[in-house]
Amino acid sequence: MTPWEINALAFTNCNCAYGCPCQFNALPTHGHCEAIHSMEISSGFFADTDLSGARVVTVLKWPGAIHEGGGKAFITIDDSTSEAQRMALLTILSGAETEPGATIWNVFAATLDEVLEPAFRPIEFHVDMASLTSEIRVGDDIHVQATPIYNPVTGAEHRVQIHLNQGFEYAIAEMGSGTSRVGGPIPLSLKDSYGQFNEIHLNNQGVMTH
Repeated sequence: MTPWEINALAFTNCNCAYGCPCQFNALPTHGHCEAIHSMEISSGFFADTDLSGARVVTVLKWPGAIHEGGGKAFITIDDSTSEAQRMALLTILSGAETEPGATIWNVFAATLDEVLEPAFRPIEFHVDMASLTSEIRVGDDIHVQATPIYNPVTGAEHRVQIHLNQGFEYAIAEMGSGTSRVGGPIPLSLKDSYGQFNEIHLNNQGVMTH
């Protein structure tokens, strides 16, 4: 198995209510799943290929719950990446070179019926976990924004985390509110729905605890 490791900052917006039932082994809020995942790799490698600085945006859609399958995925990788970086990222995101069930990408791969041809375009990526804000753009096709969750009565910021002791994506995630507009082959329109800020520390064996 080719050794790899990714350390990244990520933001995910899906169509579920705050908290996302998937995190608790429950069915999606509206019976189906739509999501957009964005990350910027601070450091990482795939064999001898350095992945530092790479940005990736993935749009995903399932007709029902994720584990029921029938999903579709569309990946955009920043066009500043080299051919070697692109091939490495696409391999990792396909769930290959990974122990079964160890990462979110390996698990999702088993639920996808269609993975569209990837795109290579400039990605603007601004994610701040301290303020729980984000703004991510891919041309005019993708625009993702996030804010903290606000108390509907007082307007104060509501700070809450999810801790996963045996997760395949993260150990701790901060909750926010996401709004996304996505065109292209998998159009999405999300407003004030589940937003997840987290760091990614993954390798072939899953979440790295150190």
